[in-house]
Amino acid sequence: MATIKAQMPGVFYRRPAPEKPVYVEDGESISAGQTIALIEVMKTFNEVKADTPGTVAEFLVEDGDEVDVGQDIVRLGET
Repeated sequence: MATIKAQMPGVFYRRPAPEKPVYVEDGESISAGQTIALIEVMKTFNEVKADTPGTVAEFLVEDGDEVDVGQDIVRLGET
């Protein structure tokens, strides 16, 4: 099972701002380098980018959850 992992600890967000739509939906195809979420660390927002292309099978954490370095945050399905 391929996953995308958090590269840093912080608060996970699926959208760029509360009133904006999510970066990607479950079932959506993504490309390598595409921004899929943000992690906030001390009021600094860092983009989470896909390492490889694939299809988002599911997000493993909820919007606003705290994440740790290396934690799986997205499970990828078949492309």
